[in-house]
Amino acid sequence: MHRLVFLALLFSLQTARAQSEEPEAISLLGRPLYRIPLSEEARLRLEAQWQQARARLEADSTDVEHWIWLGRRTAYLGRYREAVAIYTEALGRFPEDPRLYRHRGHRYITLRQLDLAISDLERAAELTRDRPDEVEPDGLPNAHGIPTSTLQGNIYYHLGLAYYLKGNFAGALAAYEAALKRATTDDMRVAVWDWMYMTLRRLGRGEEAARLLEGIRPEALQILENHAYLNRLRFYRGELSAEALLGSATDELTLLTQGYAVGNYYLYTGETDRARALFLRLLEAHNWAAFGYIAAEAELARWAGGQEP
Repeated sequence: MHRLVFLALLFSLQTARAQSEEPEAISLLGRPLYRIPLSEEARLRLEAQWQQARARLEADSTDVEHWIWLGRRTAYLGRYREAVAIYTEALGRFPEDPRLYRHRGHRYITLRQLDLAISDLERAAELTRDRPDEVEPDGLPNAHGIPTSTLQGNIYYHLGLAYYLKGNFAGALAAYEAALKRATTDDMRVAVWDWMYMTLRRLGRGEEAARLLEGIRPEALQILENHAYLNRLRFYRGELSAEALLGSATDELTLLTQGYAVGNYYLYTGETDRARALFLRLLEAHNWAAFGYIAAEAELARWAGGQEP
């Protein structure tokens, strides 16, 4: 595809509707990203939870948990810059709490500030070194109400993602290996295996990637929420076709998650035009905070900059 045609298609994805509010972020392609619309039901529920979190912090600002939860509840409303500001203020009071760096690092990824994300997540890893791990409570619990990840597992998982988005696949692999050592549930394992597989393929280490898949037994896994990641692994194993994987997505987040896996597979199997077309399709979605969206954006940004992803 001619470069100018590609750029025209890329920027045609911008909404023509004038936006009155300030953008939450600037995409890796230089486009403003506005607050993600919520359903009325979701907005009312999340705002009520945010009000409760704010009230707890106002009642007692000496408890770091209250700062963490206000930041998380703020981010769930799509107010990512404000969430970062909350974590930053909290770090002025609690500079040695790794949880603040972990959550701020996550939201720096959302805001496409990847170097800041890496700095925060590396600091979180340093602060938790030689400490026992702990279960991380879910802000958006699954249907079973059972948390599926740990603090340290999430630190290294998000660090791996930040390196991956930067194109530092060696750094990503090291972080994912550390995350896998800390995975205590099948939900966390399938997520880490998935990104490890894609990272190994991007490093040209196909035999290692194949051995990783061979060691996975999908039928033996107990998955509570990360079904999209399990489906991605089944796709890599040849148990699902690309059409079946894309067709099984019943919501936007699942489409972004599973769609990036298909596009990435096209990329490292030499079907570049199909990969580009699918990545462009994914950027038509509203949920620009989803990891699949950000990853597709990163691939297209490298193309737009004259690099091969």
